[in-house]
Amino acid sequence: MLNQDIIREATRLTRSGQLVEATALLQRMLRGERERGATAPTVDHAALASGREPPTIDAKANAAETRRPRRAAQPAVDIAKNLRGLGLGGALRRAPPPMADIVPDGARFVEGVYANGAGSRAYRLFIPSGYHGQPIPLVIMLHGCTQSPEDFAAGTRMNFIAEEQTCFVAYPAQRADANQAKCWNWFRPADQQRDGGEPSLIAGITRQIMCDYSVDSERVYVAGLSAGAAAAAVMGSTYGDLYAAIGIHSGLACGAASDLSSALIAMKQGGGSDVRPADGPSIPTIVFHGDRDNTVHSKNAARIVRQSVGGTSTTTKVRRGRVPGGHAYTRTAHTDVSGRGILEHWEIHGAGHAWSGGSPAGSYTDPDGPDATREMLRFFLEHSLPQGRN
Repeated sequence: MLNQDIIREATRLTRSGQLVEATALLQRMLRGERERGATAPTVDHAALASGREPPTIDAKANAAETRRPRRAAQPAVDIAKNLRGLGLGGALRRAPPPMADIVPDGARFVEGVYANGAGSRAYRLFIPSGYHGQPIPLVIMLHGCTQSPEDFAAGTRMNFIAEEQTCFVAYPAQRADANQAKCWNWFRPADQQRDGGEPSLIAGITRQIMCDYSVDSERVYVAGLSAGAAAAAVMGSTYGDLYAAIGIHSGLACGAASDLSSALIAMKQGGGSDVRPADGPSIPTIVFHGDRDNTVHSKNAARIVRQSVGGTSTTTKVRRGRVPGGHAYTRTAHTDVSGRGILEHWEIHGAGHAWSGGSPAGSYTDPDGPDATREMLRFFLEHSLPQGRN
């Protein structure tokens, strides 16, 4: 099929409600263009504007990205061939991880629900054993497509590191009726704005926990993987008065896309402006991205860095290392004129689209490190909101 024919067919499938098939067709088109070395395909935006919800964008791992037989990363999925199974009751099924892989002894993992005019979302909250009513930090973790709070907690082991540091960790759960593959809808304009759509739900969960528990309001953070990382970037851009720092793992910058077609192009080739889409000060940011990520191109990490630094004068320090028996990496740290670290970019050499240093107990993890969870929490706890910002 020619690209024009593919777009017509994708439009027909979308209008008939066959959203999964439409997305798979567009993914194949984009992949075929890349393999032939072509530039970004021309997409008829009007042809896709059918009045229905856009098809699911699944930013998950590709099997070709996992490079070793040593310690296998968790199952990777070809998004074009296997989209039907990604959280849609098809081929991809994982047993829930045991609680021993989610919560350390003595801690709790409780359920909650938040609702506002934009809808409702359930969440799980980790309460460390060292919490006895004193104000402690809170980390919001946004899962990737097809994942659940339990799966994401097991794969990142964030609860175990938070137990060491005595932090709350909350895991909002995307609803399947909001996105068929349970991706956060980071690419829709309505979900890139303050006080509306999914950002209002994530912020609402954050504030509800701050009301229900003793949270240090100056040390609240948000992080995510893939679609969840793109949503975290949106939260950093729209709620800089709520979050003291953000973590973006294999994600995209806020404003990288405004619809389905631009999202697919941004994922494959990078997209969006180098200028932050929202006014206000830049939020401290830590970025992890594999340089062999064939699902969300590593150019997106570079764009996040440029947005975050903006016009700030920084001093840059580059450190190169290697995890014993695992990945080499390059860590670039930016500090401002006061010596405050405002951004870290970890480029992981040879890594694909998976959580770096994660546990095989969860999906889409790469045990060969470096340990993104520990480094993210370390970076977070180095930052707090200036007084008067919350």
